[in-house]
Amino acid sequence: MAAKKRSWLGKRIVRFGKKARFRLGRLLAAQSTVPNSPVLDLALFPSLVPLEAHWQEIRAEFDRIYAEPEKLPSFHEISPDQKRISKGGHWKAFVLYGFGERSERNCGVCPKTAALLAGIPHLQSAWFSIIGPHYHIPAHSGVTKGILRAHLGLKVPTDAERCSMRVDKEKIVWREGRCVVFDDSYDHEVSNDTDETRAILLLDFDRPMRPLGRAAHRFSIWALKQSPYFRDAKRNMIAWEDRFEANYHAWETAARS
Repeated sequence: MAAKKRSWLGKRIVRFGKKARFRLGRLLAAQSTVPNSPVLDLALFPSLVPLEAHWQEIRAEFDRIYAEPEKLPSFHEISPDQKRISKGGHWKAFVLYGFGERSERNCGVCPKTAALLAGIPHLQSAWFSIIGPHYHIPAHSGVTKGILRAHLGLKVPTDAERCSMRVDKEKIVWREGRCVVFDDSYDHEVSNDTDETRAILLLDFDRPMRPLGRAAHRFSIWALKQSPYFRDAKRNMIAWEDRFEANYHAWETAARS
């Protein structure tokens, strides 16, 4: 009887969460000072322009990180709730910021990238996202309309048209050194149908909104940070930082010898 009661309560909580998320999304969309469209014009976000201007410096730091890809964590090893869309070792991640918190050690390994990220207002997350050949990330959507997402192309397959992302009904094809901005609360999926790896700098930042929207969004982010979803991801990120730091120092020593 107790188990049935817990199951019933759990289902009610999930249903309530979905309804609350839908209502919050409508409020945030109404409060937005930029269009509520799947893909947005980069000109609306001047703070992202320096990323394009210095993309080769970011790429150089990425290349050092990616020297031994097998030692980087898969996305679901950082965020276990992503197991549905992250399988095996096909989707790798190197986290610089998570939920507004800067990873001092990882940023220390990528100082130029970190300096550029510091100039982006209301940054929530930033990480190198690496997808292997012939991998498909199934359709999914982000947790809140209060956050927008940008991708900076760093390593794009030669046949770029066969490595793309669908956001709602729009198609995005990455270009090295170019940024794209989209609303990941829309249904989206990624397909890499090439023999090459695709790597981007992924970053999340707060959607520009009027005061009521900003207040509601801040509260929702605070609530998310109290959840096991956030605590588990943070704990996993720290554990991988420990491993990477030890490996990175070993690489640097070997390179100098």
